[in-house]
Amino acid sequence: MTFNYLYKGSFALLFAMSFSFISCDKKADETAQTEDTNFSIEFEKYELENGLDVILHQDKSDPIVSVAIQYGVGSNREKSGRTGFAHLFEHMLFQESENVPQDQFFKKIQDAGGTLNGGTWKDGTVYYEIVPANALEKILWLESDRMGFFINTVTASAFANQQEVVQNEKRQRVDNNPYGHTNWVLDKNMYPADHPYNWQVIGELEDLQSATVEDVREFYDRFYGPNNATLVLAGDFEKEDAKKLIEKYFGEIKKRQDVAKLEPRPVTISETKRLYHEDNFATAPQLNMVWPTTYQYTEDAYALDFLAEILSQGKKAPLYKVLVKDKKVTSRTTAYNNSQELAGEFHIIITANDGVDLDEVEAGITEAMQLFETEGATDKDVERIKAGLETGFYNGISSVLSKSFQLASYNTFTGDPAFIEKDIENIKKVTKEDVMAVYNKYIKGKPYIMTSFVPKGKMELIAENSQKAEIVEEEIKENVTKTVEDATTEIAKTPSNFDRSIEPIAGEIPGLNIPTSWNADLSNGMEVYGITQNEIPTVNFSLVMEGGHLLDDMNKNGVANLMTDIMMEGTANKTPEELEEAIELLGANISMYTTNESIVIRGNTLTRNFEKTMDLVREILLQPRWDEEEFARIKTATVNGIKRNEANPNVVARNVYNKVLYGDDHIFSYPTSGTEESVNAITMEDLKAFYNKNFSPSVSRFHIVGKIDKSKTLSALKDLENGWEAKEVTIPEFPIAVNRDKASLYFVDIPNAKQSVINIGYIALPRTDKDFYPAEVMNYKLGGSFSGNVNLVLREEKGYTYGASTGFSGSKIPGTFTASSSVRTNTTGESVQIFKDQIAKYKDGIAEEDLEFTKNAMIKSNARRFETQFSLLGMLQEMSSYDLNPNYIENEEATVKSMTLEQHKALANKYLDESKMAYLVVGDAATQFNQFKKMGFDEVKLLDKNAKEVKLEDVKQ
Repeated sequence: MTFNYLYKGSFALLFAMSFSFISCDKKADETAQTEDTNFSIEFEKYELENGLDVILHQDKSDPIVSVAIQYGVGSNREKSGRTGFAHLFEHMLFQESENVPQDQFFKKIQDAGGTLNGGTWKDGTVYYEIVPANALEKILWLESDRMGFFINTVTASAFANQQEVVQNEKRQRVDNNPYGHTNWVLDKNMYPADHPYNWQVIGELEDLQSATVEDVREFYDRFYGPNNATLVLAGDFEKEDAKKLIEKYFGEIKKRQDVAKLEPRPVTISETKRLYHEDNFATAPQLNMVWPTTYQYTEDAYALDFLAEILSQGKKAPLYKVLVKDKKVTSRTTAYNNSQELAGEFHIIITANDGVDLDEVEAGITEAMQLFETEGATDKDVERIKAGLETGFYNGISSVLSKSFQLASYNTFTGDPAFIEKDIENIKKVTKEDVMAVYNKYIKGKPYIMTSFVPKGKMELIAENSQKAEIVEEEIKENVTKTVEDATTEIAKTPSNFDRSIEPIAGEIPGLNIPTSWNADLSNGMEVYGITQNEIPTVNFSLVMEGGHLLDDMNKNGVANLMTDIMMEGTANKTPEELEEAIELLGANISMYTTNESIVIRGNTLTRNFEKTMDLVREILLQPRWDEEEFARIKTATVNGIKRNEANPNVVARNVYNKVLYGDDHIFSYPTSGTEESVNAITMEDLKAFYNKNFSPSVSRFHIVGKIDKSKTLSALKDLENGWEAKEVTIPEFPIAVNRDKASLYFVDIPNAKQSVINIGYIALPRTDKDFYPAEVMNYKLGGSFSGNVNLVLREEKGYTYGASTGFSGSKIPGTFTASSSVRTNTTGESVQIFKDQIAKYKDGIAEEDLEFTKNAMIKSNARRFETQFSLLGMLQEMSSYDLNPNYIENEEATVKSMTLEQHKALANKYLDESKMAYLVVGDAATQFNQFKKMGFDEVKLLDKNAKEVKLEDVKQ
């Protein structure tokens, strides 16, 4: 996977806090500790003889361990004409090594009950695993084998496959997305041709296609040695045992070429550059303005982070005041400073409302800057930003993996994992004067790069005096199957001190340790569920009200969604600005959103601020402001979002799929956001009527996880209990026709799409059905994991996609079975056939070893299920929603353990029938539609984006 930037600006913005750290014994063992909470992060750092930095962090709160290995190599180590290598290499390292067969990395980790992945960004690459603690030796064996015993396995055929996978990732993330080429244009014009930030992490398509095995070998030898890596082990282990294992598996790996640290190379530009692009997938114009700034961890970098927040975030922000409130040219303003290892940029991004000329947006930005110069930054601005960082810090260390990332990154970029202390001190030192200083130094009156991305055929919307950006877009060609023959099938073995082909035997599986939960019923009918977790001084909570989209009137669809927006826009006693500031000064986060079956209020705050945060939640819930000005803005924003989604292939696929399966008479066939027409018709009176009729504690459940007990929680809820009276709420039921009797191919045209989005399935069963969880178990090997059959064929064997999956969805209402993927356009027909064949074949039954793999993966992974407050909150929500026993996970585990091959086969035949599924394809009809008429489907129809049948000649462009 690629990251445009893994950590925003200086790493501090994700993990910093607004109070001081002290350290103890700054030798081998170090501690970062807060003075007021006595919370500490302890670690030990040492170095192997081959140069590998090792950091150990013990955390015995859960029986799991994580290993993260960060290499000092990203796309910044590449050269022009050979771009995308760091990311391509990341993919290669998941394939096989001398002692781990093809496609076994994912399978072995999943078989141990773990998960793994990796990521590449401009300045680095990271690989990681999280497993039950008994599998520690196994992941050290795996990671060491790909660090030191890998390169001999790089064959021409394996390399060719991953070239295809990476190209599909580029098509999915860049070529088939609105504004996907923006970063390419900005970087090409910001940085000189020889600057390491001139190219994208994903690489140029031409470079990816022309790369050779020899290129990969040379890149590996230069950058993937132990002397250019940091290994972090975090979690439940014994330190001395871990050291011995690390020495055994990594100590004998030979040091490779020395890798000199890159020196910062910030850039300047002599003049403003203005560029435009007609975007095939955009339905709204977007303006980007980018100024060159400085590299990470400098004093200016910290102040620039604050500047971005002050300019764009919140209702008091100058960009919001001018562009959203006054001029109404957009519904959202974004700014951020991206200071990286070598250089930095300050970004302003404005996606305009439908039909807005970007000249108006540019003029608005200029006016907002003038307003900022007049008003300046304030002490309160700085205070509220720092308050949010404290909560953000704790969220950032809520798992052993996040701690691993933290320690690895600081060590890679500063040479000192304890740099967190200095990082936090640097944030604390930022003043309003610093903010004004960097504005004057880097932004005011300085040249910038500006891009105007407009919908195709809407040239009148570009900012004036812009020049065409020379973007190269891939042509859709007929698929040609390439056969790559390897010179030899024998893999040369690198000498080792022991037999690495013997896989370590995992120790005893950690027992299922379900956290103790509590519950209570309030006098007004609201149910309360909680789990006390004392690791970090925060709480996460949710208030779930049944109904949501189900309560929408089909003639005014979207009221529930607008409710969750308007409720956050002030209260009877607080203006929108005052409410926002009150939340920020607590360092809290409060949000509301609508789902198909509920309205949810989510919150995250420091334990010491929980009561004050709940006071605000109560005020939001019981004293809505009904602000007409904000209502108008929200409607405009919603309508523009709907219009933008009309060109997003994934959203189009979801909407049409729901319409086809649920039918016109079910509310689920209509998007939660509503349609352009329905939203425009909604009035404030509709919202008030919805609120008065449907907001009630009688259909509400409150969930809380964190450093708080039952008595304190109930005490903080007392005012809400006393002030919120119950009423009777009737949630409507809609008919669901489960009567599909044919295989129907539906195609929706997205002209010139570089990928086709595929959704295949039908209505299956609700979450409440006794077969639902057994069906999920049955599905696991078909497409419920990376090692699922559909992914192994479509991605690993064919290279047609970045990923393919299958799964059941369901709630109290029957959900779907869905198989899905995004595939290269010229493989669309073959990919649909592969899905169809794999589903049919699966009904013949699976092998004993596949069932054993399923059982191991699903049972052993329970050790990771209770680590974070976020995961525990999800568990409580599932328990309360379906009235499950607190030990329901034990019952699930029993279901997995007892499943037989016969039961598995029976479930597959009961719930998988490819001859009655809807096969939906969203892609380029001109080149892909006609082939399906010859593929044996019972019916083949071309639909528009509203699921209405059309003729091919009506959609060609």
